[in-house]
Amino acid sequence: MSEALDTLREQWLTALAAELPGAVQLRRDLHQTPELSGAEAGTAKRVAEAMGIEITPVADTGGYGRIGPRTGPSVGLRGELDALPVAEATGLDWSSTNGAMHACGHDVHLAALTAVVRAARGLELPYALVPLLQPREEAYPSGARDIEEAGVLGAQRVAHVIGVHVHPGVALGAVSTGAGFVNAEAGELEIEVAGQGGHGAYPHAGADVAAAVAQIVMGLPEMLRRIVDPMEPVVISVGTIQVGNGAANVLPDHGRILATIRTTGPDTTERLVEAISRFVAAQAAAYDCTGTLRHTEGEPALINDHELVEVLDTEIERAGLQPTEPMRSLGADDFSFFSEVVPSAMCFVGVRSAGKASLHDATFLPDDGALERVARTFIAGYLAACHRLETEGASRE
Repeated sequence: MSEALDTLREQWLTALAAELPGAVQLRRDLHQTPELSGAEAGTAKRVAEAMGIEITPVADTGGYGRIGPRTGPSVGLRGELDALPVAEATGLDWSSTNGAMHACGHDVHLAALTAVVRAARGLELPYALVPLLQPREEAYPSGARDIEEAGVLGAQRVAHVIGVHVHPGVALGAVSTGAGFVNAEAGELEIEVAGQGGHGAYPHAGADVAAAVAQIVMGLPEMLRRIVDPMEPVVISVGTIQVGNGAANVLPDHGRILATIRTTGPDTTERLVEAISRFVAAQAAAYDCTGTLRHTEGEPALINDHELVEVLDTEIERAGLQPTEPMRSLGADDFSFFSEVVPSAMCFVGVRSAGKASLHDATFLPDDGALERVARTFIAGYLAACHRLETEGASRE
């Protein structure tokens, strides 16, 4: 099998080279016409047409295909369809002008995956390749969860799923994998504070909702310090504070806080949510207000399979790239809904950005060379999965 995979790798990389010019143009088309989470139907249609294979709709605006053997185990390759609600500031002649932006590299992932699929169409694959065109990676409800719950992985007998993501924190030409924990379990917190409103000149006649909200926001980090072991990675970041109606002399009767919570597992999350709920209620009560907490579960922790990563790092080298140190963080990716079900691996490909070196920034722009590096990593992932299937003695029927 190893010799056959060596031949397949050589043929695939050769075929890939012919597809890259088209992938560059596709990337620019997708970048110029981004669609937000839940509204990616046009993007999915454009990618499906470019792939030149039948795509079955799933998860509202998503889809999946299959090339290679019609039966037997398969390997899933995930590409994200959605963009972010960011006004682009790159100054490109092919920049987005609709208030949305591919500021997380999803346009690169999709174009690279398209090139990989097109290059594979004329090859004899030992196991089927299943491209997963996933909606709603950037927003809830999770597109990956919906694809999994729709039964796609089971129906297509997907044995392993490979995810590839550009990252400016990884050196150019390098790919970070790493076995075990990669990304955090994530969720959202919504805190509501309510109390008697009133006139700013007579604060004693009402409650001070604004002060209660401020105290809760400023007190969250101190509360974490007293509950969580300093050696345990945890973060709560407040993203939105809403209080008042714009008037300087009106005491508001309602306030709202939105925050993200990131941990390494459900036990820590449950403990923290209970503690935060008590903290919110107590702080609000001190200002004669009521405080309530609603926790929305997000992605589980993303875990890379040990055996798959061991083979994958070797395949990455054979693809002409350099495996590097694992990049673990409290970022989150709903790819974890796939890795919960089947042994999978997320890879981070180093890129150079013409703007600020930050994902989700309005000037984030991976170099065109990222397309080939991402595509080569997808191919490496597929071949690593084939190695695992052969080692596991998987039947091709």
